[in-house]
Amino acid sequence: MTKDFFSNSEFERRHKMVRMAMEQSGIDLLLVISPAHIAYLIGTPAKGYQEFEMLFFPLERGPITILTRLSEVPMLLAESLADNVQGWGGREPEDPIAAVKKIMQDRRYVGMRVGLEVPAYYLHPHDYMKLVDLLGSSLKIDATNLIANIKLIKSPVELEYMRRAAEIADAAMSTCISSIAAGKTERDVSSDIHHTLLSAGSDIPSSPMNFLTGPRSAFAHGEPTDRVLNVGDFMHIQFGAHYKRYCCTIGRQLCLGEPSIRMREVYQVARAASDACIEVIRAGVPATVPHSAAKSVIAMAGMDQHRLHLTGYAVGAAFPPSWVEPMSMDSGSSDILKAGMVVAVEPPLFGVEGGLGVRIVDNVLVTENGCEILAKTTRDLISIL
Repeated sequence: MTKDFFSNSEFERRHKMVRMAMEQSGIDLLLVISPAHIAYLIGTPAKGYQEFEMLFFPLERGPITILTRLSEVPMLLAESLADNVQGWGGREPEDPIAAVKKIMQDRRYVGMRVGLEVPAYYLHPHDYMKLVDLLGSSLKIDATNLIANIKLIKSPVELEYMRRAAEIADAAMSTCISSIAAGKTERDVSSDIHHTLLSAGSDIPSSPMNFLTGPRSAFAHGEPTDRVLNVGDFMHIQFGAHYKRYCCTIGRQLCLGEPSIRMREVYQVARAASDACIEVIRAGVPATVPHSAAKSVIAMAGMDQHRLHLTGYAVGAAFPPSWVEPMSMDSGSSDILKAGMVVAVEPPLFGVEGGLGVRIVDNVLVTENGCEILAKTTRDLISIL
């Protein structure tokens, strides 16, 4: 995601919304760690998130500074909106928090009311402890979700990119269906899918593919292996296509040969739960409602013990290791669905007797009157005969 993916007016709109949220939160300086949030503000494809990286975003309009590992400086100078790009380490060992301290002093940020992002990834606990010590009483809020809450609602251009990602996902799922055959391995099929993803314009994935076949279908997460496919295998697959870093995920249930009666029964429970979830998604609905709808279907079927995963969550711009945005459809959510959000619907069943499991994944765009499923691949149980 570079600055060239969006217009200046798009970035200006984002800056304005973030500064409004900062003002409401009572902070003068936002220290941004999440790569998706850094890209949201200045546009950057650099892999600086593999090491310590921080964007200094002030409440008052002015120069924006980013601190990144030294090797990323040339790319950020060329392809981001950052006014000042400073590097640390690289040639010799350096403490990045010492570099943060110098920037705070040079930019006269010392003493400002600060909000700090503390994402689940990207910030080492040791660095976090040093930052807390450095900021002292200036640290006013945990700002981890300040930008995250804003970017849940996608702009028209962002939705355009996610629709393109959905088209790529459909093409890759078509490849998956045509590739599956007895005697091939999970790795063989995965290779074909990845070739289609990349050749169709997808970026590298932000999370590895889940592809589980035969008795492995009982498991929730697993990368493709050398397991050989056999007639009678029940299987589920999930992967994401990424267009200009905007992600659309898809998951489908397949059977190599004719599915057994029990396979169809288990699939139908997961499908009914997914349908019930999608049916109630619309703007203004609490995120707990779709979750409850799916949960009720599974519980009534006597399979709640196999509901081992989230019902759904928000998706958008994504960087490794995850495509999940911080909004979940579960019983503990306080979120309200809004038009322009994109959520992944995936109430699955895992650990069923006989090595069975089902995962159906669809990304849906929340609208005022309902929702729109982005991918067009059939959601039926796919039999490969």
